[in-house]
Amino acid sequence: MNPEPAALHPLPVFETVAALRDQAGAWHGQGERIVLVPTMGALHEGHCALVAHARTLGERVVASIFVNPTQFGPTEDFSRYPRTIEADLAALAQAGADAAYLPSPETMYPPGFSSRIEPGGPSEGLCGEVRPGHFSGVATVVTKLINQSRADIALFGEKDFQQLQVIRRVTRDLDLPVAIAGMPTIREPDGLALSSRNRYLSEAERSIAPRLHAVLAETAQQLADGRAAAPLLADGIAALNAAGFGPVQYLELRDSETLAPVAGVERPARLLTAAYLGTTRLIDNVAVLPRA
Repeated sequence: MNPEPAALHPLPVFETVAALRDQAGAWHGQGERIVLVPTMGALHEGHCALVAHARTLGERVVASIFVNPTQFGPTEDFSRYPRTIEADLAALAQAGADAAYLPSPETMYPPGFSSRIEPGGPSEGLCGEVRPGHFSGVATVVTKLINQSRADIALFGEKDFQQLQVIRRVTRDLDLPVAIAGMPTIREPDGLALSSRNRYLSEAERSIAPRLHAVLAETAQQLADGRAAAPLLADGIAALNAAGFGPVQYLELRDSETLAPVAGVERPARLLTAAYLGTTRLIDNVAVLPRA
C-alpha cells in the first residue's frame, strides 16, 4: 500500500541537493522507492497524469521544476518559457506528489561547472539535428536530477519520444542505478498533444493544431498497411504545409528502440514530426506496428 498522497498535506519543497538527499535517504531507509518526474514547470493535465502514474510505480514521488538553460538554443524561447510556480506546486500537491524539487540555476550549474554528457545513438537526427546541443543539455540535467534525488525510477511522457530514448540510452551506457519508464502521450479530445507551449497558440492556430496528430495518424495507418514510406512522408509534409504549418522541420519513420531511420515497418517503428505553427514549435509522434 502506497503512503497517503501529499494532496492532503502541504507539499514539501526542497531547493538544495543536501536537503533533497536527506529526505531521499529517510525514504530509502524505510524501504520506499522514489519515482522522479522531471518537469520544466508550466504544468498541465499531462504532467499531473505523470505524477498520478508515478504513484503506481513507487512509494514516493518527487517532481522537479527546473527550466534548464542548457537545452535551449540561442534563438529559442528560454526567456519567455512560461513560469507558474505557485500554480505548479498546487497542481503537484493535488496530483499526489510527495515533494517538489526547485533547484536554482546556481545549484544545477555552480561556478566552474564544465562537464557535459554528449549522447549519440538515438540523439542523432530529428530534434538532435535541428536543435544542436539540445540533447547534451537534456542528458546532463536529467543525469544530475537522478543523482540528486537518488531516484529508483524516472518517469517521462512519450510526447518527446526521442528524449525518452536518449535518456534510456544514457542511463544504460553510464550504468546509472535507475529504471526509466515512459507513459503514453496525453491528448486533448481533438487529438492535440498536451504541451506547455500550446498556450502560445492563437485561437486560429489552436483550431489548426490538431491536424498535426491527424496527419501522423493517417500516415501511420498507411505505413502499417505496407505502403512505401518515402512517398507517404512527402505527402504528409505537404498536408501539414497545406494545413498552415511551416516550416515542417521533419516527418520521419524511425526504429522504435534505436531511432535509426527505417524504410518500412518490419519491426515496431515510430513516426515523429516537428513543425512550426506561427511562432510555436510543436512536436508529436505515433507508434507504427508491423502487420501481424
